[in-house]
Formats: sequence, C-alpha cells, structure tokens
Amino acid sequence: MRIVVSLILVLALTQVASAQVLQDTSSAPMPPPVPADSIQKADTAEKEVFAVVEKMPEFPGGMSAMIKFLSDNINYPKAARKKGTEGLVIVQFVVSQTGKIENAKIVRKLGDGCDEEALRVVNSMPNWTPGEQRGKPVRVQYNLPIRFKITE
Repeated sequence: MRIVVSLILVLALTQVASAQVLQDTSSAPMPPPVPADSIQKADTAEKEVFAVVEKMPEFPGGMSAMIKFLSDNINYPKAARKKGTEGLVIVQFVVSQTGKIENAKIVRKLGDGCDEEALRVVNSMPNWTPGEQRGKPVRVQYNLPIRFKITE
C-alpha cells in the first residue's frame, strides 16, 4: 500500500511540475514558422535494421562456404574441451549495406570460452553480400547458431 501511495504522489508531483513549466513558457513569444521545404529529414533508411528482407545477406560462396569457414577457424576452447562442454552458441549481428559484420553479440551463451570464440570468429568473417530491400542494399540483422561438439 505504501509503495502505491508514494508512486501516486510522485506522479502527481510530476504533473504539477510539468504544468508549471508549461505555464512559465506560455508567455514567451512563439518562434516564426519554419518553411516545410527547409526542414531536413534524417535519413533513417541508412540506420534502420531489417529482420526480413526481399534478398537476405549471404556469406561469400553461400552456406556451405560459411560452414567450412567456421569449422576451419573455430578453435575449441581448452577449458570447454577439458570439461566436456558441448552445446549451442547463438551470435546476433548486423550485415551492413556494404556487407561488413557489425554489432556482433552473444544472445545464447554456452560458457567455458565458447562464447568468446564464436564472437571472435564471427568478427573475423569476410564481407558478406548485403541484403536488399526494393533493390537497394540495407542493414539486416542475422542470428547465427554455432554448435560446439567435441569429436575424437
């Protein structure tokens, strides 16, 4: 009950404070209107990240080349091998308009050095063929599952 009452009190004080600010600024002269053609719109298309596009990004050489790249470049962490750690790491990243890998992060962890190794290899990937929407290259989010399995 005490939390609800204090929350209502905080909300009420916030409303009073914002009303006072509005009253104080209402007497100030209004700035002249800005012509619509002089307003510069931010180019959000370059910053927007798509999840699904007409043409998805592709690793150079396709999926089989990506699997080969991962298997050739992943070094099974010693701690994970010693403990017998096996499982899945999911790396999320953005393929930019130029095909560069950006903002790679782990969204499903495994531990024992596997997460760091997956991130290292993804960040070392060559540029991809970028995804396209309406015939133009766009930024696309990609989730890549990487399975760690100990083989003899």
